[in-house]
Amino acid sequence: MSAHPVAAPLCAQPTAALRRKNQPTGTRNRAHAFRVVAKAVTEAPPSTKQVFVFGDGTADGDASMKSLLGGKGANLAEMSAIGLSVPAGFTVTTEVCAQFHENDSQLPTGAWEEMLVSLKFVEKCMGKTLGDPANPLLLSVRSGAAVSMPGMMDTVLNLGLNDLVVEGLAVKAGEKFAFDSYRRFLDMYGDVVMGIPHNLFESKIDQLKREKGVVNDNELTAKDLRELVKQYKLVYETAGVQFPQDPLAQMKLAAFAVFDSWNSDRAKKYMSINQITGLKGTAVTVQAMVFGNMGETSGTGVCFTRNPSTGENLLYGEYLVNAQGEDVVAGIRTPEDILTMANALPEAYAGLVKNTQLLEKHYRDMQDIEFTVQEGKLYMLQTRSGKRTGVSAVKIAVDLVQDGMITKTDAINLVEPTHIDQMLHPQFKDEALYANDVIGVGLPASPGAAVGQVVFDTETAETLHAQGKKCILVRVETSPEDVGGMHASEGILTARGGMTSHAAVVARGWGKTCVSGCSELVVDETNRWLSLGGVKLHEGDWVSLNGTTGEVIRGAAELAPAAISGDLGLFMSWVDAERRLKVLANADTPEDAKVARENGAEGLGLVRTEHMFFGSGERLKTVRRMIMAGNTTDRQS
Repeated sequence: MSAHPVAAPLCAQPTAALRRKNQPTGTRNRAHAFRVVAKAVTEAPPSTKQVFVFGDGTADGDASMKSLLGGKGANLAEMSAIGLSVPAGFTVTTEVCAQFHENDSQLPTGAWEEMLVSLKFVEKCMGKTLGDPANPLLLSVRSGAAVSMPGMMDTVLNLGLNDLVVEGLAVKAGEKFAFDSYRRFLDMYGDVVMGIPHNLFESKIDQLKREKGVVNDNELTAKDLRELVKQYKLVYETAGVQFPQDPLAQMKLAAFAVFDSWNSDRAKKYMSINQITGLKGTAVTVQAMVFGNMGETSGTGVCFTRNPSTGENLLYGEYLVNAQGEDVVAGIRTPEDILTMANALPEAYAGLVKNTQLLEKHYRDMQDIEFTVQEGKLYMLQTRSGKRTGVSAVKIAVDLVQDGMITKTDAINLVEPTHIDQMLHPQFKDEALYANDVIGVGLPASPGAAVGQVVFDTETAETLHAQGKKCILVRVETSPEDVGGMHASEGILTARGGMTSHAAVVARGWGKTCVSGCSELVVDETNRWLSLGGVKLHEGDWVSLNGTTGEVIRGAAELAPAAISGDLGLFMSWVDAERRLKVLANADTPEDAKVARENGAEGLGLVRTEHMFFGSGERLKTVRRMIMAGNTTDRQS
């Protein structure tokens, strides 16, 4: 993704001239800017509205406006409107994104002014001001397309921090918290907005931890974090860019970066794989930050209202005490099971359970929820329809019908054709047969059985897939850049990450088997080998994954075909009652015909007679002799 160099010298960054027209005014002129545009925005008809606010129990939009506000913005508006505790914010529409790309990376007329007015609304709701050291408002800037695309587009957190604000925040919330937030912001802003590789920041903190003799980030002292901020600024200088101290400039460039991420290679690859077409772009949601890293009464997490792997009606997810959201999904720290939150943060957990029940009843579907607890108070940050496996999709649909929440027709519409396809994939024939070959156990992040050859990067996975070979992608942790390799693989194995990590969420959405957080797994991507349970495997060696148990198995375990029964049988009976077309199978052998009839086919629609002779070497030879016979007598004999 290209950098946005508004704050850099023009000689070093010539493209900065493109931004002059949209350059934010200084803080001295902000009051005048608000006064000028307020009336015009208020009087503009709804069709011309470019920015929609939410918060304090009100919202401009609702859940029906996903094509305009993206899934994130539409759901936040709906959540605010139904009374959930949602930090205030505003959403810049997908139409603005489309015009941004059509107009040489320029915002359409009036969009920036609407953003400034909306910022005033957020400041009033939260009782804080962007850029005020004494009472600072910090913002998150997130993407949100009409269709959920987890991890494919960019996010910026802690926006609004600068050299002055961080000192004010230190007085208000503690020096360690303030400078930890600042170093995170410098890292993320540099990577997402300014185009500075994340590993340059990562190397600085790794070096500091080695010097201080600590293992975890949270073991660094406030003094250490102050020094780390200085080191991160040097990364900017070395890269030839300047970190913008003006919070308004930060906000504008972050929005540009999110719009740009719509055209990133990883987003394009994800849309191609999932056949996502016809979207205008991504919306940008700017929202007040609340903090889960303000001590032991704070935390953050991700949860599903039902198990996305099995469909069980039980909260499923993870959380971390004294952490920010990216710590959970990035796999930087191993999170705790959501059910243990009842002991760690009991009041917040009780509120979470109540809110998840309200959301599922309101949306009549399983929800994927992000939340933060700040000093004991629960905030709901996001909800969306949860990605799920085929097994989970069918069970949830059946259970919702039996609970009277939806009709059978609704249930049919909840389940995608790919979900049924997943359930017809093979499972392991007999788990007892491979018991002696289990070399390790990780988290069962996405169920199913996968067998393939070990690969360590996307390029190799895609090459093997193109050759018709099966592979297992092995990574320390996956990132959005790995989506091509994940899609080309039979399954994914990672050393880090939890049940809601990038690898887990994407794998479940695609019905791919995934074992994540296998902490004993050692991966040497340079020399192309892995070590687990005292066994060393090289690239090309065979390995099997049981995504239901989390087991990692040396070699190629034997697979067995799936069958229709239980919830799937009941669900398909509802489909049969609705359909008007007959279903005929494509089968070439008696064995294929038998399987087709067992799975509900009403007959055979296509039979390639020549394939009947592939099952027996003698049959094939007989047919060849018949074809090559020189006369009728030899042919009949």
